[in-house]
Amino acid sequence: MTVAIVTDGAAALPAEVQARLGVGVVPMTVSIDGIAVVESDLTLDELLTTPGLTTSGPSPGAFATAMAAADSPDGVLVLTVAASLSSTHQSAVLAANSGGAGIRVLDTGTAAGGQALVVEAAAEAAAAGRTLDEVAARADQVARRVRLVGALDGLDQLVRSGRIPALAGKAGDRLGVRPLFEIVDGEIRSLRPAHSIAAASARILKLWRATRPCAGSLHLVALHAGAPHRATALLDAVRSEAEPISSFVSGFGPAMIVNSGPGVFGLAWWWDVS
Repeated sequence: MTVAIVTDGAAALPAEVQARLGVGVVPMTVSIDGIAVVESDLTLDELLTTPGLTTSGPSPGAFATAMAAADSPDGVLVLTVAASLSSTHQSAVLAANSGGAGIRVLDTGTAAGGQALVVEAAAEAAAAGRTLDEVAARADQVARRVRLVGALDGLDQLVRSGRIPALAGKAGDRLGVRPLFEIVDGEIRSLRPAHSIAAASARILKLWRATRPCAGSLHLVALHAGAPHRATALLDAVRSEAEPISSFVSGFGPAMIVNSGPGVFGLAWWWDVS
């Protein structure tokens, strides 16, 4: 028997990776005029055009159901999107508190591809027969090492969120501005923007190269929000310089795309130098 691993939809695990790792995934929730809808029940076009639409993390009840389904005598480790970015972590904690002993909840401090890499490392440790404490320690170790850097397709989402004025957004779009960001310790931090998709890709790769150690194994996810060709191009560029021990392309779920806007792309990675 092994420790069971549960995560949330923000990890954006591809179906084949989820199946390979044997991980339980609790989907994110979309609300239309206060009525909850599972994100997979709507198309991307509907999500981007439906008025009165909001997104939220899974409920404690959804986590409780997933924890019960993952029942393992060796324990359950729940790995959530950064608590600072979503109510998801708190829902998982509430469910764990009423779920009895043997359930641990860990804030990964990241999201999307970064979260997926933490989940992958934890699942591999569980498959190797590690205890719950050991699996949680491995997940925490990788969470501290993961880097996630991405680029937005434009300024539309920043305008919608109110972070920049509409006039500035229109001017930036005319100039081809592509904002870059990274997630560090649960915070989204802005990086110097690029002025084209090609320049954004080049800068993401440069940031990845800057972390390359003299020796170590690379674990990598190319992430995207409705832009698989951009993620694939980044993955191919990395593979031309270093062959990852593990790598895959991860597409955001619909609820995440509502928050990020379509066209986001980037890399999440960590180097195993132990």
